[in-house]
Amino acid sequence: MSEKTWSLQIGGRVLEISTGFLARQANGAVRVQYGDTVVLATAVMGKNPSNISGYFPLLVDYEERYYAAGKIKGSRFIKREGRPSDDAVLTGRAVDRTIRPLFNPRMRNDVQVIVTTLSFDTENDPDTIGMIAASAALAISDIPWNGPIGAVRVGRIDQNFVLNPVNAERDESEFDLLLSGTKDKINMMEVSAKEVPEPIMVEAFSFGFEAVKKIASFLESIREEIGKEKSTPTLLEAPRETEEAIRAWFEEKGLAQALYLKGKKETHERLREIREYVDAKVAETYSNVPKIKEVTEQVFEELSDQIVHENILKYEKRPDGRALTEIRPITCRVGVLPRTHGTGLFTRGETQALTVATLGSPGDEQIIDTMEVDTKKRYIHHYNFPPYSVGEVRPMRGPGRREVGHGALAEKALIPVLPTKDVFPYTILLVSEILSSNGSSSMASTCGSTLALMDAGVPITAPVSGIAMGIIVHDELNYKVLTDIQGLEDHYGDMDFKAAGTPKGITAIQMDVKVDGVTLPMLEAVLLQAKGNRADILEKMLATIPEARPNLSAYAPRIIVLHINPEKIRDVIGPGGKMINRIIDETGVEIDIEDDGSVFVTSPDEESSKKAVEWIKNLTREVKPGELFQGRITRLMNFGAFAEVLPNQEGLIHISELADSRVERVEDVVHVGDIVPVIVKNIDDQGRINLSRKAALRHDSAETKEE
Repeated sequence: MSEKTWSLQIGGRVLEISTGFLARQANGAVRVQYGDTVVLATAVMGKNPSNISGYFPLLVDYEERYYAAGKIKGSRFIKREGRPSDDAVLTGRAVDRTIRPLFNPRMRNDVQVIVTTLSFDTENDPDTIGMIAASAALAISDIPWNGPIGAVRVGRIDQNFVLNPVNAERDESEFDLLLSGTKDKINMMEVSAKEVPEPIMVEAFSFGFEAVKKIASFLESIREEIGKEKSTPTLLEAPRETEEAIRAWFEEKGLAQALYLKGKKETHERLREIREYVDAKVAETYSNVPKIKEVTEQVFEELSDQIVHENILKYEKRPDGRALTEIRPITCRVGVLPRTHGTGLFTRGETQALTVATLGSPGDEQIIDTMEVDTKKRYIHHYNFPPYSVGEVRPMRGPGRREVGHGALAEKALIPVLPTKDVFPYTILLVSEILSSNGSSSMASTCGSTLALMDAGVPITAPVSGIAMGIIVHDELNYKVLTDIQGLEDHYGDMDFKAAGTPKGITAIQMDVKVDGVTLPMLEAVLLQAKGNRADILEKMLATIPEARPNLSAYAPRIIVLHINPEKIRDVIGPGGKMINRIIDETGVEIDIEDDGSVFVTSPDEESSKKAVEWIKNLTREVKPGELFQGRITRLMNFGAFAEVLPNQEGLIHISELADSRVERVEDVVHVGDIVPVIVKNIDDQGRINLSRKAALRHDSAETKEE
């Protein structure tokens, strides 16, 4: 393929797409530049069926490279970039969630999409560009796919919507919306917001979708110009009569009734029995058909999906019998663990999340060192999904993409309501343990997090609740919105829409679809229904704990904040850190100092912190004219003596200020080590302290006479 370049003006900058000179052996490869951020996206499809069975084998990887930002990995011993950062994982998930619904789920060829950031200008985030690049690579390749898609960011500054705000503008914006879709529908979104009302969010969706359509059409024109003819993939299928027979066996054994048993365990047990029966019939009748077990599983999934859709669309009949707007029973508890700083146990139906809050010193902040940022986090949320939560046995191998994604969603849902560092200087770690799951565990962890923070005495500005919404679609005019979807409705539904917020508005949204997308009227209906549902959940939460506890747990550390002259920081630290280490060793506290002169003293007991604070105050106290001290003579000069009045602060007692009478020699009056009374006469323009022993003696004499 010869080299070609296309460009589109979008968001006040040029989106440039080039092909034909990078990664030529991939099925599709594009270089996309926006500003000075450049990404390479490649798409490759295996020629033979995958060895992986049970699902369409799509791999999506996002690779951030430190060289893109002109950086070298921070570790002293390991310079090779290894495990992706959480930000890289989240970007990979965003690309995956955007492109996956547009593949035929029966495809069985391996497909891998890799997005690599080659240059980062610190202004234009690679995630949006990477989504566009992945779409372009697939569109021009011979890989069967129902794209292309476009992707944009939307912000709102001074009541004006901003398309693709640069990173600095995102900090000022009321919200950060990442939106993608085809030229007809929206199929993925991520939102972090500062309590934004639902009508404004709907306007933002509409504003962003206009740009999404423009980009999707732009990519479609490129595909029409240079796109390869789509190949014929390997599909998981059997002869039509075979699949129809399998469907009939499932229907005969009561699959429709089994899906509508109340209780997850009962449903799973009955489905297991049905599948064992059908598997036996298939093995007896169609053992010679290739991949017949996998075909049977696919027929089961498609028939189950059809049953759920028909029952909800025609009869508004949900698997557990609830009304479309009904939330499962909710219970809330706080303070369930004796030695932790705060706990919240949130149970909704068969989903249960235990969130534990731990308060730490400012020094416990997490250091974030990635291609894009070098910063610290004082609020961290971890989400754990152990196998027992769904009654399974599998190895415990640390957090995967799902755990990272759900933790990030719950984290950003609470960020807008956290107190600022000057109000509450603690580092806050929340850990959500999913103890039982049947849908919407991320929103359960969000609600549990609010309870845990309030139980810990964290003065949040407002409580946050969350809900997972679903939708069942027949066409653009015939659809049903579902409140509080459970696992089965998530699996067979057409959308998973998670919304979190306060009574004032939205703080976080995450949306995935399993169809080609949803329309703006659908999104508006979902947001409106979710608003009422969030209010109902919040009412239950506040009945358990109406406001943050006035006092911290007895087991939480105490932090005292001092503000010193930044020029005095070196006095507290001392040469080579000797002074600060001495204070820490002798008092047992933790000390964190920031460049603006903020000093945080963290201690498990009040006595230790008081001792350390007094020490620091003495080290950094600035003397004032007229103050009386007992100074220690440190040096003798011909013209006077130097006396230390505070740690590391000394002043000059001029020979004329040593005594009332004339002094011939300094050593006739004072010697090194003597403790003498002195008064601060003045401090000159260079910060030098001038002392007077003579005035101090007069002061002492006057006080004696008064007595």
